[in-house]
Amino acid sequence: MIRRVTVPGLFPPPAYSHASVVEAGTRLAFLAGSVPLDERGELVGPGDPVAQAGQVIANLREQLRAVGSDLEHVLVTEVYVVSDQPSVLSSVWEVVEASGLSKGPHSSTLLGVACLGYTGQLVEITATAAVPEAGE
Repeated sequence: MIRRVTVPGLFPPPAYSHASVVEAGTRLAFLAGSVPLDERGELVGPGDPVAQAGQVIANLREQLRAVGSDLEHVLVTEVYVVSDQPSVLSSVWEVVEASGLSKGPHSSTLLGVACLGYTGQLVEITATAAVPEAGE
């Protein structure tokens, strides 16, 4: 259902693929940005991008479960981190990698940004996933 492609003529990516190919007829889920808010709408991990990344991944899992998918079927993510420091972006990427998203590996873009939508928010992840048929 999903074919992950690492292009031989390009720099080998660390824990992601250059592209993901899905056959026609596959259901896809386009997920809104997963944010570091708990079920009460309160910010988790103020000032801590690693803690926020953990909550974002937990929320992403819930979004995927609600549409009949999971981290294994994620095709592409965009990871937004409020920072201009590569070390901070790397620490968030380590959480993404440890989550199982990189098992595919999926295609991803990691971005440092000036701000995100909620006060104190440091991390957000958007995703597109394949939704497998029952039994796949």
